[in-house]
Amino acid sequence: MSVVGITTPTKAFSHATGQSFIALLPTGPYIALGVLIVALSLMLVWFLPSQVPYKLFKKINLIEFRINSSTQEISSFISFLFVVWGIQTGLNGTRDPLENPLTLGFWVAFWMAAPMIQGYLFNLWGWISPWQWAVKPLTILLSRPWLKLPDQAGILPAVAILLMFSAFTLADPAPDDPARLASVLTVYMTMTFSGMVVFGPERWLERVEFFSVMMVQLKRLAVFAQRGDKLCAGWLGWQFKDNIKIFRGISIFILVLLGTGSFDGLNETFFWFDQIGVNPLDFPGRSAVVIPVVIGLLSANLILIGLFIIMITIGNRLASGHLNTTTLLNAFAPTVLPIALAYHTAHYLPSLLVEGQYVLLALNDPLGNGFNLLGLDGFYVTTGFFNHRETVRLIWLSQAFVITLGHVISVILAHLESVRIYGDSVRAVYAGLPVAIFMVLYTWLGLWLLAAPKIS
Repeated sequence: MSVVGITTPTKAFSHATGQSFIALLPTGPYIALGVLIVALSLMLVWFLPSQVPYKLFKKINLIEFRINSSTQEISSFISFLFVVWGIQTGLNGTRDPLENPLTLGFWVAFWMAAPMIQGYLFNLWGWISPWQWAVKPLTILLSRPWLKLPDQAGILPAVAILLMFSAFTLADPAPDDPARLASVLTVYMTMTFSGMVVFGPERWLERVEFFSVMMVQLKRLAVFAQRGDKLCAGWLGWQFKDNIKIFRGISIFILVLLGTGSFDGLNETFFWFDQIGVNPLDFPGRSAVVIPVVIGLLSANLILIGLFIIMITIGNRLASGHLNTTTLLNAFAPTVLPIALAYHTAHYLPSLLVEGQYVLLALNDPLGNGFNLLGLDGFYVTTGFFNHRETVRLIWLSQAFVITLGHVISVILAHLESVRIYGDSVRAVYAGLPVAIFMVLYTWLGLWLLAAPKIS
């Protein structure tokens, strides 16, 4: 009998709780099945003609669809105003994170849900980015940037900020405290607008502002997209082959995105607490494990990057290739984006099921004036579905399905990249074999993390 940890809602949320919840489920067979599906999909793309996977990612034109850029700029400015209002409520409103609009809006609506919409459905960031409205006026006002971002740095500043944000999320004693979150966001917004002024708005958003960098990458997976005057659709990942700007270090950013998501799951397991010498059933609080968490976060990412480089290098040698590490990383690292999105979805699904209810209540009465905009007056947040075996099973299977699907898509994308850079299917199989092994093992890791007992 295996176990699966499901997030238990308390007054504090989003990695700030300190209680354990263990639901017994026979997850072993499901883990084996998920790994088997990924392995079979791997063998299938190896033996099918190379044009078959390409047809899978063919786009379909749906309807005539045109978006005026000024419409998105207005939407972006409204989003900016909401962020400013959220910061004000964080500083001056209730300290209860399950009632304060800032914590609900940032951690639940934005950090949990928005990447899912961006990666699975459409380019949501084009509408909700709080920075985009300022690009055109700043470009007009500034004939040229005051300073130039070093080309050698590429996108590495965004990598550093991603790691700092992850450290805040995982190691800070109270990341969901409204006033604390408001202060962090104020500093970040000030830094972002200052950077846009000094280094140029487009350059800063493309290479430093990590939310924008992340959303641009996730957009490559979405089902729906605008192409000219048409709304198009396709299988997850159909936009992957689109030409986008490639900056130095983007492959590292993508791998860190996967590494931080994986460590986020590991960081909650009994296994992790055993490694750092903490009793998970008598958790002393987040402030007692700040240093181990930060060290673990950095170590997990270094191990992942190192292992990935080893795998693609071995594959290159097996295929008798002569490509350098940078070229290999730029080709294969983006293929793990579906896995990173799947980990994000699976990890936050239980939290979203509960805390999403608090978001609905906040939208029902956003100003706390007794409004009933959504007709939810008298509605009470429920966690009862965590108390029934069948609903817990459904949640876990949904998480397992998402992770398995993400790995299958990544396997297909990695094979297509192998064919593209090595030219023929035989060499592509040799080159992709180590990466494929990496993805199969990562499937097991992801499903094991879901099944492991947790404190959350």
